[in-house]
This record gives sequence, C-alpha cells and structure tokens, in this order.
Amino acid sequence: MEELAMLVAHVEQLIERGDRAELADYLNELNISDVEELIDELPEYGPLFLEILSIKRSVNVFRILDFPTQERIFKKLPNSKIRELLNELPPDDRTSFFSELSGDVVKRLIILLTPEERKEALSLLGYPEDSVGRLMTPDYITVKEHWTMPRVLDHIRRYGSASETIDVLYVIDAEGKLIDDIRIKDVLVAEEDKVVADLIDNRLISLKANDPQEEAVTIFRMNNRVALPVVDEKDIMLGIVTIDDILWVANEEYSEDMQRMGGTEALDEPYLDVSIFHLVKKRAGWLIVLFLGQLLTFNVLQHYEDRMNIILVLLMPVIMSSGGNSGSQASTLIIQAMAMGEVTLRDWWFVMRREIISGLLLGIILGILGFFRIAVDELISHKYGDIWYLYSAAIGLSLVGVVLWGSLIGSMLPFILRRFGADPASSSAPFVSTIVDVTGLIIYFSFATLILRDVLF
Repeated sequence: MEELAMLVAHVEQLIERGDRAELADYLNELNISDVEELIDELPEYGPLFLEILSIKRSVNVFRILDFPTQERIFKKLPNSKIRELLNELPPDDRTSFFSELSGDVVKRLIILLTPEERKEALSLLGYPEDSVGRLMTPDYITVKEHWTMPRVLDHIRRYGSASETIDVLYVIDAEGKLIDDIRIKDVLVAEEDKVVADLIDNRLISLKANDPQEEAVTIFRMNNRVALPVVDEKDIMLGIVTIDDILWVANEEYSEDMQRMGGTEALDEPYLDVSIFHLVKKRAGWLIVLFLGQLLTFNVLQHYEDRMNIILVLLMPVIMSSGGNSGSQASTLIIQAMAMGEVTLRDWWFVMRREIISGLLLGIILGILGFFRIAVDELISHKYGDIWYLYSAAIGLSLVGVVLWGSLIGSMLPFILRRFGADPASSSAPFVSTIVDVTGLIIYFSFATLILRDVLF
C-alpha cells in the first residue's frame, strides 16, 4: 500500500507539471498491473494514461481492466486512439469487450476496424453468448505432418510474433482438419531429421465452438493445458482458447455462483460500481421469494396451533436451525462439486445414497445431544416434570428426521435445477433453509404429536 501511495503521488506530480512526455516515459516503464492500479486510484486520468502509453502497452493494460472501467475510458478517448486500440486488441479480448456493449455501439465500433479485423470480429460475434467460440482467437500456428524440424522452426520465426502463444503447435491436414497438437519443447529437443508425424502422440484434447464456456473451464482444469484448440462439427480447426481467458471465465462464474448462493442475483459489474437502485433490484426478487416461502411457516404453525405448548414453541428454533444448516451444507458441497466437474447429473443416485447415510448419522449425533440437553436441563431446573423423557424423545427423533430431510433437499435440489436447465447455484443456502424450515416444522410437530399425544390432548 505504501508503494502504491508513493506511485500515485509521483504520477500526480507529473500530471500537475503537464509534462506528458515524461509521464508517458514513466508509465511505459511500469508493469501493466501498476498502471491498472493507478487507473483504479486515479480514475479521472484513466483515458489520459491509455492515450499516452505506447499502443502495445495500452492494449495490454486495457485487456486487464474490468468492463465498467473499459467503457468509461473508451468514451473519453479520441477516435484515433480508439481505432488504433480496437485494431490491435487480440480477437478474443475484442470479442469479450463487444459482447458487453449494446448492439448500436458495437455497430459504430465495427466500422473502425480494418476489413480483415472486421471480418474476424463479426465471425466471432456470430457464436452464441457464453460459448467457447466467443473466447477463441484465430491467432495460432499450424504445421503439417510431413514438415521437418528446421522447417517448423523457420515457420515459427516467420509467424510466431502474430500468434497468441507458441507453446503449442497444431497439426492439420490439407483440408484444415485438426490431427493433433505438439509442444514447442518437443520440437526444440527433436533431431533435425525428425518430422512432425514422429512427435504426434494421438492424445488430442479439443473444444467445440458451441460448447458452454463452463465446460471449457472444467476441461482446462482436468488437463493442465495453457491452450486448447477449437474445432467445428467436422473437426476443422477454427481457433484456440488460452488459459488467461479461461481464468477470467472461471472468476466470473465463481463470483456469480457466490452471489446466487448468498440469495441474490448475479451482479453484472463490481459492487461499488452498481447503483443503489440496481442493487436493490437484484436483491429484492430473492427476498420476496424467501419472504413468501417463510409465510408458509405461519400456515404450518396455524395448523398445529391446538397441539402446541410453551415448551414445544421454545424448542422450535433448535429444530429449524439444525435442518436449515444441514440443508445449506449439503447444497454448498454439491454446487461446488458440480462446478469442479466432480459430480454430474448421472451421479444423483450415488449422491442421494451418501446423503441418506451421512444425514442419518449427523441427525443421530444431534438427536443424542438434544436428548441429553433436555435431560440435563430437567436435572437442573425440573421444568419438564415427569414426562421429560417424552420431550427428549420428541426432540431427538425430530432432529434425526429434520437433519436427514435437510441433507436430502440440499443435495437433490441442485440436480433438479440442472436437469431443467437452471443454474444449480440458484439453490442457494437461504432458499434451501426456507424450504427446510417449513417442512422441518411439519416433521417436528408430527413427532411431537405422535409421542406427546396424551400430554397435548
């Protein structure tokens, strides 16, 4: 923080002196992450920083900014810099930026691109939103099976600077069909008389252009790759997706899931950039749903009104919180497992069996604690009288049933949502707790009625 404060102070001095040349030299020597932090600290000078930076560095800085900052800066840049920046942006980053803008704005910006870049941009924008095609870049290096190592290296020297990465080379046939990929390391250590076909290991992993981006995140995570090729339905190579884009997607998905699991809609921009009205709008929907759900609690209590006494009412929070907590735990574990690719739809029965066993064991643990809690309380205060053991049994069995039920609801709800095409993260902890609270009361009063029938009536 101290280094950042010194950096900000020095930049402010340069701005006050009005020496753009010295400021440009200073900014061009900084790491792009430092420039990004300067833009966060001095947002009013963000357009100035990008305008005076060299085009290569301004592109690299622009790529790591969040969209609201990108949009704000773009509105204040001169047209010449906008044109230059758009044409130098990597295709995947440009597509990501365009995807966030309104259609009218994109139309105006597309005109600023060169014919070649315009064709490329329109092609990438033609893929469905949130598909792998929106992430890919056509800047990669391909080789042929019969090429020798010297020819491959010469090809890399000629075209490598225009590629997104040269860590991996892609082997295609005469029709552009992807055959395999090879690592640059294997090329560098191979004998000169070797050909590309000798390096192929037939362990190709590729993505489909129309696949969901979430699926690409899982594939990258499971295969430890820095880049993966993208193909069409006929295995014709279209582009590549690199790890930096996947990290952005993973971060966005994680943020959205955390927000939904907290009982709110996903925010489209950073929290501090969201207006109060928009923030209320995002949160109000879920709060209304949860409120209406909790109103069902009143109906349940009204139904059992004639069977309640003060002791059963005082013990209600114990039952409701235990069921809600077990459901929230199960829901969180399953949502995370789905996001990591550890659990799929076909695993629902296996998950249910595990949750029945674990929920039953957890319920027994809490049930025993609840039983002895009332026994100890009776020993100290004698508030339950001669029928203390009936209250203990009602609480103990209710806890077993409610915790088991909460575990089942929490674990199965994400599967149900995914089966119908909804986001499993929508089965948030508050939502699960609301369902289990209402149904848990039914379980509680059912056991209480069964065990304490002679006492309550």
